[in-house]
Amino acid sequence: MGIKKGNSNSKRDNLLKAVSERKITIVHLSHNDLDAAGCDAVHRMKYGAIFTIWSSVGSFPSFLRDIGALPGKGHTLSISDLGYCTDADKLVKKAIRNGWIINWRDHHRWTDDELISIQETGATCRVDTTQCATGVCAEDLMPNDATAEEVARVVCDYDLWKNADPRSKMLGQICTKRVNLNPVRDRLVKGIITDDWIEEEYRTIEKERQDAIKKSIKKMKIIESRYKIAFAPIFGYPSETAHEIRDIYHTDIEVIYGANGRFSIRSNVPISHLIARQFSGGGHPPAAGGTFNLTLKDKISLFFLKKARCFDELVQVADTLP
Repeated sequence: MGIKKGNSNSKRDNLLKAVSERKITIVHLSHNDLDAAGCDAVHRMKYGAIFTIWSSVGSFPSFLRDIGALPGKGHTLSISDLGYCTDADKLVKKAIRNGWIINWRDHHRWTDDELISIQETGATCRVDTTQCATGVCAEDLMPNDATAEEVARVVCDYDLWKNADPRSKMLGQICTKRVNLNPVRDRLVKGIITDDWIEEEYRTIEKERQDAIKKSIKKMKIIESRYKIAFAPIFGYPSETAHEIRDIYHTDIEVIYGANGRFSIRSNVPISHLIARQFSGGGHPPAAGGTFNLTLKDKISLFFLKKARCFDELVQVADTLP
């Protein structure tokens, strides 16, 4: 079973109602990209039918809060490919008190204190920054399984930007559309890395991607201080847009932002996660995400001038990092 996160209260209410009335004993809360699809595939190799929830980084704290407040019934809430969030230890404690068993597998950067705080709740938590989250799940749930190992290898190739396997690029780009997470996941469960549908979907998305990147770059602003930082509005494909900007303009940091203030950040110096944490986000050193606290004036400035106060704030944060 899979549930997609919606923006309206009614969709959130329906989702929580479905979780509350579940018959399945494994609830899997994961991110919303290829790595998350890989994590979910490995979970399904292990457990069969599970209840899947795809979540953005920004929505993760509220999902953890709302699901943890429901009766756990001794069932497992498995979290993957989502890093520590503010007050995560308190939210996990509440979930455990409500009868949930918490297993957390991730590959983002955590501080020692953050990891200890979750482990002390009684939850199982494993963080391994050397591989993708799918790799962590495969080692824990399906050790020495050839299919799980192959899926993890391909996913890590894309998620860690190794770019050695062209199939991983196809899957990664396809999964930038949330509607494709389930069909890609279902193929990965069977060990299918490419087929006619994947290739055709990739060709369609590739055309859209090129158009979106060109549109984003046309409205880009670059600020040079300690680092050369590009700020570009998102029209889809944040990772690929950041790559293109860096290749063409030789930037150090790329910030791809949305009208709602949420942004993805990439850097060729290992500080993306440190910057994102100052903006209610997180991630790992080369890639992370956060949220600008936009006022009405900021939104107007972004819409018409493609710049805002928050750009200067991010530059100041980057300048002060060690």
